[in-house]
Amino acid sequence: MREFEYVRAGEVGQAVAAATADPAASYLAGGTTQLDLMKDGVLAPDRLIDITRLPLGGITRSGDMLRVGALTTMEELATDPTVAERLPFLRESLLLSASVQLRNMATIGGNLLQRTRCRYFRDPAVPACNKRRRGTGCAAVEGAARMHAILGASEHCIALHASDMAVPLVALDAVVHLQGRDGGRSVPLTEFYLVPGDTPDVENVLARGELITAVEIPLLPADARSTYLKIRDRVSYEFALTSAGVALRLDGDVIREARVALGGVATIPWRARAAEEVLRGAPADLRTFTAAADAAIRDPFTVEGTAFKVELAGRTLVRALRTAAGGVS
Repeated sequence: MREFEYVRAGEVGQAVAAATADPAASYLAGGTTQLDLMKDGVLAPDRLIDITRLPLGGITRSGDMLRVGALTTMEELATDPTVAERLPFLRESLLLSASVQLRNMATIGGNLLQRTRCRYFRDPAVPACNKRRRGTGCAAVEGAARMHAILGASEHCIALHASDMAVPLVALDAVVHLQGRDGGRSVPLTEFYLVPGDTPDVENVLARGELITAVEIPLLPADARSTYLKIRDRVSYEFALTSAGVALRLDGDVIREARVALGGVATIPWRARAAEEVLRGAPADLRTFTAAADAAIRDPFTVEGTAFKVELAGRTLVRALRTAAGGVS
């Protein structure tokens, strides 16, 4: 690791000003994997701005809205009583994401901004990585790609977005609050991430120096049923091969409202709106759930190592929907 300057910010404005003024600066907070990437030689900022002491923690409820400070830990959010009562699939995603030790260190903002675990992105010895250096190609397209994306992907990049927590958050229409040099703004999480297109190195809408300060999460209605299902290679903590976060409201056997998002299959946390359209007003049965899965996995971009995910993702979503609906046949 080469030398860099370490700065501990005392207030939000100070941190934002420092990061905005220095293109070679990066924020440091739990969950970003910033230090891992620096040790591997993937990132080399001249200055690290430590924001861990900023007053950006805490969880507050106002009506049917939960406001979560960006430096709130994943464990704090997972153990919050309101989350357990009104956002059970968010709680499940947090508990399945990492060990309690990691959840006590990783922050909500850091988790949302974590970088892909793509082996080619994280190995500087691999020259072909459009995410590291635009225009060099994508080694994963021709290489081993079991843990890569089939949705939102292209020949330019198939790197997977790894967050579990972000899956139910996009299903819930969560909103991220940002602070920049010119003031604050709010962005729906469904509009925060960018699919790679021909610019895989641009992953989100953050301007230089902008900082996530909080996330607003709408609570599910009291009669909603939700679940987060994560399929992985081993029972112990591992990244998802496929996952699904779903929430349903039923009127008898008819689905009144549906929220569906997928993980482990896309370059961004994937809101499956086409599946939601199939579900709304339809009977809660296997035929409907299968049709919703087919709609959710439409036009996948697959390579040899990822083709299996088409069927697995569909089966994952069907199983999650059946669970949320109460095990209907």
